[in-house]
Amino acid sequence: MGSLERSKKKTQVWKKAVIHFSLCFVMGFFTGFAPAGKASLFSNFETTPSTTSKSQIPPHPSENSTYTPNSLADKALVSSQVQAPSPSKSQEAEPENRLLSETEEEVTPRGLVIVVTPVMTKDRYKNVLLRRMANTLRLVPPPLLWIVVEKHSEADVNSSSTMLRKTGLMYRRIVFKENFTSLEAELDHQRNLALRHIEHHKLSGIVHFAGLNNIYDLDFFDEIRDIEVFGTWPMALLSANRKRVIVEGPVCESSQVLGWHLRKINNETETKPPVHISSFAFNSSILWDPERWGRPSSVEGTKQDSIKYVKQVVLEDDTKLKGLPAQDCSKVMLWRLNFPTRTRFST
Repeated sequence: MGSLERSKKKTQVWKKAVIHFSLCFVMGFFTGFAPAGKASLFSNFETTPSTTSKSQIPPHPSENSTYTPNSLADKALVSSQVQAPSPSKSQEAEPENRLLSETEEEVTPRGLVIVVTPVMTKDRYKNVLLRRMANTLRLVPPPLLWIVVEKHSEADVNSSSTMLRKTGLMYRRIVFKENFTSLEAELDHQRNLALRHIEHHKLSGIVHFAGLNNIYDLDFFDEIRDIEVFGTWPMALLSANRKRVIVEGPVCESSQVLGWHLRKINNETETKPPVHISSFAFNSSILWDPERWGRPSSVEGTKQDSIKYVKQVVLEDDTKLKGLPAQDCSKVMLWRLNFPTRTRFST
């Protein structure tokens, strides 16, 4: 009898364990099929680092997501967000217009600067000075065209061409074979060759005659791009064997030329303004579009001696000149250095 009772108790214990296990299994099985979108019992008690419950602050609805409020507070908050006034079309257009204007300013093309450099035949430092000028022009933002004019020489043709190609600059090399007894006549001939080339190809830009002994402030090239017809500026003259600096150029009020700095030679004041060939620049269209600027193209010899016409306009008609820099044209951006070992003529 005792053994039967024990076996009955064991079977009852096992039955209870099996039933309990089965109930837990069934509950866990069906719980796994419960909808995931429903908030759990403990979701309202989850806190954020700012100690604010998620149920109190619903997520902000974004353009790429959909938010459904679960409570009256959420619905009130969402309705207040929906009813907030939206920016007007004019307000939305303002930043777009501002961005467009800034983009237009950035992509505004710069004007072409045409730098003409005549090379003196008897200058023994011409190769060194050409490289120095090339290094300066390489620092100038494009577009820039460098026109180098020199006498044809079998000894220099390869060295000059190779040096110009290695600069990476846009350049034109013009050579001539004529012989001259006067250095000034040779320089004017070189300048006229360059101007004829500009006129023949109708190159549009600002023309500046840059001597090999010129030293530049890089802001100078940005200033001359704004020239409409003619522009002029002060230039400092430096000599290696002298301890003084002579400034030549215009006297301005704003950008209007009122007069010129005059200097004394042999205790006598000059009567004509000392306008150096490198102290002015002009719009190249006066060469190939004379009617626009009133240039007397029909006059005999005007086209053959363009440099003479340019000099006459600068010396005789101050109304066409614009002083640079535009404030009061008092800033010196160009220096001309005279070497004592070189000839007394300058480029």
